[in-house]
Amino acid sequence: MSVKAAFIFIAPDNDPEKHRAVIDSPVVELSVVGVKSYDEAERVAQELVAEGVTDIELCAGFGNEGTARIIQAVEGKALVGVVRFDLHPAFDHQSGDELF
Repeated sequence: MSVKAAFIFIAPDNDPEKHRAVIDSPVVELSVVGVKSYDEAERVAQELVAEGVTDIELCAGFGNEGTARIIQAVEGKALVGVVRFDLHPAFDHQSGDELF
């Protein structure tokens, strides 16, 4: 039995309908979804949990505020982890909290 997990990445111009993939390995079924805002990430996280995802990892573009918002959005129905850069190199060395 595999675990259903997800990775959400954030960047301007992402569209969660287009920027999405599922990688099905023997141990993990991993959904990868791109979003363009914290609001969109909250909605996507809730949808993923409704589909059975129990673990969500957030890209380094999510700052402390963004991470807290996703944790609140899933209401304890999934574990939330985060890849960390204090200042993300792809966002001109800014935190996602400054941008999203």
